[in-house]
Amino acid sequence: MTICYQRREDLRLTELGEEGVVLHLGSREYFSVSETGLVILQALDQPRTIEELVAALMNRYEVAEEDARESVEAFLGHCLEEELLLQSDKD
Repeated sequence: MTICYQRREDLRLTELGEEGVVLHLGSREYFSVSETGLVILQALDQPRTIEELVAALMNRYEVAEEDARESVEAFLGHCLEEELLLQSDKD
């Protein structure tokens, strides 16, 4: 089984220059994210696997696959801790 990630429906994203702000309506908390984090969250408007997110970063930036994977995994871990994402199994 493959795990998919999707942002919660109660998140609002705002782009501010090269960064972003995330509002979690459920907890009424704001989070600041880097440009890369914003790209990942924007991609998570639909369920995506880590591999799909890594590919999205590699298509947007000149970055090695290993570095993209490290960034995606770290960011997803942080977002899961803050309850910004949902996880599901993909058959």
